Amino acid sequence: MDIAKAIRDRRSVRSYEKKDVPQDVLEKVLQAARLAPSANNRQPWRFVIVRDPARRQALAKAAKEQQFVAEAPVVIAAVALEPDRIMTCGVPAWAVDVAIAVDHITLAAVEHGLGSCWIGAFYQEDVKKILSIPAEYKVVALLPLGYPQDKARFKNRKSLDEIVCYDVWS
Repeated sequence: MDIAKAIRDRRSVRSYEKKDVPQDVLEKVLQAARLAPSANNRQPWRFVIVRDPARRQALAKAAKEQQFVAEAPVVIAAVALEPDRIMTCGVPAWAVDVAIAVDHITLAAVEHGLGSCWIGAFYQEDVKKILSIPAEYKVVALLPLGYPQDKARFKNRKSLDEIVCYDVWS
């Protein structure tokens, strides 16, 4: 895999073909999450894979009526198992750890011709209820996954000069 190409080609997909994701392809994508780094190698996550159409529809409703969530053949709920853990620097470890794993999924998906869209606009308690997730955990993201129906569009990004400074803040 050409990682630079996967990074360039990754985009938020909100329209999916009516085509299932084969289990072997899904497992290859999930392997990328399994291999992701985490603080102290704790791997404090669990991924709930949702294929059931009724449950996907319920998730779409819980995701502020974003219907494309239900239209994707797979939705992955990324769950933090240690939502109270804070790193020495003051940043929540769960947010960083799970984000790295989800990003690995999004890039591996591109390698297999799949698209995804990182969803943070959802009602936490509703998603937990739909997926029977225990109260002490936190759903970090919903990730619809499937074969993109639309063509890639140009991604407008800031220049390096706008986002990078060297040695000191400037």
